[in-house]
Amino acid sequence: MNKEKKYIRLKEQIEKLTKDIGEPLSVMATINAVLHHKMPGFFWTGFYLLNKNGDLLVGPYQGTLACILLEKNKGVCWAGINRKETVIVDDVETFEGHIACSSLSKSEIVVPLFDGNEKVVGVLDVDSRELANFDETDKKFLEEIVHLIYH
Repeated sequence: MNKEKKYIRLKEQIEKLTKDIGEPLSVMATINAVLHHKMPGFFWTGFYLLNKNGDLLVGPYQGTLACILLEKNKGVCWAGINRKETVIVDDVETFEGHIACSSLSKSEIVVPLFDGNEKVVGVLDVDSRELANFDETDKKFLEEIVHLIYH
């Protein structure tokens, strides 16, 4: 099955599982479980969320132990928040300020999470053990899937 068809099927599954739930953390946890276990190359899949003090803290995730608090304005997750757009990094070693929570991570995609008022409240962060694992197809569908949380 090609990647686009797989994402379409997984998005439909996530929509059915989370319909009318209304609890963002529960929807995030479900998104993580589906994506992490069904998408090849997803080594670490999770959310980092901004708290009321402006700190970026780990939220629901699947994978190896995560960094709990990410240094402000450093790394790919903060780039996604500050730019308010999806960031794809083909080789994390080349990203200035990359925060290495696991030395096994080679590439990464970060998708900003907007609340119902279109304010950035966090990011979906997916790491892969493979270089250049993420592309425009991942970007398109992960943005659509993340949009399900508050809409």
